Amino acid sequence: MKIEDEIKSTIALDISKKIILNVLYTQNVITDNFNEILKPFDISGEQYNVLRILRGQKGTPANMCVIQERMLARTSNTTRLVDKLLLKNLVTRNVCPENRRKIEVLITHKGLDILKELDPKVIEHEQFFSRNLSASEVEQLNNLLEKYRNK
Repeated sequence: MKIEDEIKSTIALDISKKIILNVLYTQNVITDNFNEILKPFDISGEQYNVLRILRGQKGTPANMCVIQERMLARTSNTTRLVDKLLLKNLVTRNVCPENRRKIEVLITHKGLDILKELDPKVIEHEQFFSRNLSASEVEQLNNLLEKYRNK
């Protein structure tokens, strides 16, 4: 369905505006679908992102700066996200022995178990949105989005 139909616009839209509206609308559709996957696990998309970052550390602790740099939403409050994950026993947080100002965060076995359970659901979610595109169209879309985003 065209973006004009989705938002029920009755006026002609400039192509640049249509692109922005399409990207934003598509992001909302993808996010809403993803949040439904996460809901039974009582974690948010940002908390999921933190868990994925920590799993990628392969057992090495990450400090708050490392987590913040790797977040998809750079405006996320990393301390608040880690606090919430800590309350759910999905991460541990310790003071670095070498530098007491540095906080080290590690994913717990419970956190790893949740990600292991979520992995097939997330893969299915990712593939769902590519189902109407050929492999070359998926590659082209990815390249165009990167080109569009980079100044």
